[in-house]
Amino acid sequence: MNNKSWPLWEVFIRSKNGLSHKHVGSLHAADEEMALENARDVYTRRGEGASIWVVESKHIKASSPDQNESLFDPAEDKTYRHPTFYHLPDEVKHL
Repeated sequence: MNNKSWPLWEVFIRSKNGLSHKHVGSLHAADEEMALENARDVYTRRGEGASIWVVESKHIKASSPDQNESLFDPAEDKTYRHPTFYHLPDEVKHL
């Protein structure tokens, strides 16, 4: 397998200070071990990571901008999901 046919991997890093992983970039690698090692070498050279995830790009399903209306607009008619929908009694001082 030559490097032109290697799959694309997405790289997520969790910083030492943070709790969630953030997407930092992509790379090509022959397998998951190589992807993990390359991600370490490329994206954590200065020790800025505590955890690395690599995910083969073909396994990620993303929404399309064409779907924004159907995916996100239904939340607009559910006002109970917003804190402004609820009225707090005067007795509640610290919420």
